[in-house]
Amino acid sequence: MKNTLIALLIGTAALSSLAAGDAAKGAGKAAMCIGCHGIHGYQASFPEVHRVPMISGQGAGYVVAALQAYAKGERRHPTMKAIASSLSEQDMADLGAFYAGQQAPQPAPAQVAEAPAAVKPLLEKGACISCHGANFSKPVAESYPKLGGQHADYLYVALKSYKAQAATHGRGNAIMQGQVKDFSNAELKQLAGYIASLPGELQTVPQSRFR
Repeated sequence: MKNTLIALLIGTAALSSLAAGDAAKGAGKAAMCIGCHGIHGYQASFPEVHRVPMISGQGAGYVVAALQAYAKGERRHPTMKAIASSLSEQDMADLGAFYAGQQAPQPAPAQVAEAPAAVKPLLEKGACISCHGANFSKPVAESYPKLGGQHADYLYVALKSYKAQAATHGRGNAIMQGQVKDFSNAELKQLAGYIASLPGELQTVPQSRFR
């Protein structure tokens, strides 16, 4: 818990030093994003077939943090690295502001029904809500993602990637690596399915809405 708090404070401080994002400018920079993230049901094939994540309605700080991680190679994904490496800090901030402004009309409820019996002990073991917040839509730090309602297949691939940090498709976040190491892939799939079933604030905004 102490290490988690330290990482949280460092991450929040780093984000606070970034330039303020301009959503209007971000709208003009999103052309490279909408080909995947602006199509309902669009699937990626790396490292396995899965729907690309919904990012409209995601927190601005997380969008920036994710792009930074791809640019630095902390998240290993060839396409996203190429895109993120082409962006300035201001570009990232503008895109973050743009996508954060596309939040679904209704905010996620603060509480939902109790998790199924098979999933409840997994949530407790991972202490997931302590970082991702109520309903998995109220993260406790700007750099943490909203997860509620996200595609289950994407969540599953993302969770597994923290186990594969040394491989070409791994992710190098120390907190998440520590969290997932004690879970089997079957348990991670259960968690992903439950989180995806929750009402959330994420959505896919069709391409036509950007033009």
